[in-house]
Amino acid sequence: MTKRIFRSIFLVALVVLLLSVALLSVVFYNDYAVQYRSELKSEALSMAHAINGGLAEEDYLRSLEQDKISPIRITWIGADGTVRYDNEAAPAQMENHAARTEVADALRYGAGESERYSATLPQKTFYYACRLQDGTVLRLAGTRDSVLGILLRMLRPAVAAVLVAIALAWLLSYRLSKRIVRPLNALDLEHPEQAEAYDELSPLLEKISAQNRQIAAQMDELRRRQTEFTAITEHMNEGLLIVDARTNLLFCNPSARRLLQIENVEKQSVLAVNRSEDFREAVQRALSGEHDLRTLTLDGRIYQLMANPAMEDGRLAGAVLVLLDVTEREDREQLRREFTANVSHELRTPLTSISGFAELIRDGIAKPQDVQHFAGNIYTEAQRLIALVGDIIRLSQLDEGSVGSEKTDLRLDGMAASVVSRLQDAAAQHDVTLRTELKPCRVHGIAQIVDELIYNLCDNAIKYNRKGGSVTVSTAEENGQPVLRVADTGIGIPAAEQDRVFERFYRVDKSHSRAIGGTGLGLSIVKHAAAYHHARVALESTLGTGTTVTVTFPRLGEPLRFCRSGFLHTNVGAMRCLAGGGMQK
Repeated sequence: MTKRIFRSIFLVALVVLLLSVALLSVVFYNDYAVQYRSELKSEALSMAHAINGGLAEEDYLRSLEQDKISPIRITWIGADGTVRYDNEAAPAQMENHAARTEVADALRYGAGESERYSATLPQKTFYYACRLQDGTVLRLAGTRDSVLGILLRMLRPAVAAVLVAIALAWLLSYRLSKRIVRPLNALDLEHPEQAEAYDELSPLLEKISAQNRQIAAQMDELRRRQTEFTAITEHMNEGLLIVDARTNLLFCNPSARRLLQIENVEKQSVLAVNRSEDFREAVQRALSGEHDLRTLTLDGRIYQLMANPAMEDGRLAGAVLVLLDVTEREDREQLRREFTANVSHELRTPLTSISGFAELIRDGIAKPQDVQHFAGNIYTEAQRLIALVGDIIRLSQLDEGSVGSEKTDLRLDGMAASVVSRLQDAAAQHDVTLRTELKPCRVHGIAQIVDELIYNLCDNAIKYNRKGGSVTVSTAEENGQPVLRVADTGIGIPAAEQDRVFERFYRVDKSHSRAIGGTGLGLSIVKHAAAYHHARVALESTLGTGTTVTVTFPRLGEPLRFCRSGFLHTNVGAMRCLAGGGMQK
């Protein structure tokens, strides 16, 4: 900017100085010419007055030539235009002057003047002629340099003057440009209202100030939105990726970086972070303006990939990709399908038996002595069916949390004693001894559910025990927490099966389970009942030696940290959630 201002001022100053010099030269020259003509006219009139006073023309003129009174050329011309006298040339050799402008005007009007330029020299000659009393004409001529001649004669001084003008113009331009730019350079565009600059800049500064305020407000809003966006995306469990129309990765949150192992977001195509066909096709469909939904498997977990196009002003600007962990949902769906299949199978077996025996009796095929036996089988299968339906209903209630009772403070030792008392006959039938080691402790829960938890643990320990075995039921407080422990001397559970015994309808020994009439839901009810009370279930079993199940309840008033479906801790693995879902607080 300074250079442009300097060049502009310099050119203007230089042109002004040169034009001023030229104009003054012309004015001075014209004034000089007027003055010179006036002097020439005055000299001619003086000579004419002298001649008209009685002096002989030729003698008088020659006396002027001898005296060198004037450097002026004097010419005496007759009335017919012939030259009678000239102080610089021989009259006989000179042409007739009657046609000369100044001579013709003098003969006609009494006086005349003219000026002519030399054809060979840069000079200008002024002529003045006046008519004498005898009719002859006296003409005076003076030669002076023309403007061009003056300039040529004054070339060096003129060059010097031009150089001085250039120097003055340069200095003036430099100082003026610095002076003009200095307030502009001192402007604080961040705070233009505080600037002391030219009044002409006030509208501009006010506009800049208003724009600064607008920009500041917009930046504050952008920072606020960026903070909100970062806070949301940084803490999302879902993976979020944003790409442009050329598949370049613009943004991804920490979850996406972790899932796709992305180290550097910049200058990377999203197609390079995952080279699976499903991922590539989902991205391409989104960038073509279509919505896409696919399932990916990453690190052993199932993710749903949602790819949506991002539009801006009616044109495709990119795509937004979301990775949603649906492993639990898929697991639940798989469990639901398995549960449905298992329920159908488990219900079909007793119903088939009932239907078969009833058909034999209806058709009279059964012998009279077998009717009672068939009726007993029908009753047994019906009871098994009733127990199965009851367990299914109970599991559904526990899943949905629709138990319908409120929690109260319960004596865990008293409830364990009651259950053991009710199971004494069943234990005797299986030749199993029931023992108790009950210490007073209290839990906060629902009596019916806690009772079912204890009953199913004890019933399971009796059914899967050996002849002459024993079951020990104990209660106590350990580290301030109520603990229920059921230990048996039964067949034990293989290590590979221990993680699955709490699944619905899962049986380690299917033939033995059917023989003893189990539904396969007892331990599932235990798991859900424990989860409902935020209790932790731990299993320890040795094949051929026995199994111990420990249920640890939270102490009264303890902040709850629990798994959605309870806990399982086995002797072959660390504590883990039975049905997933993670820790909750």
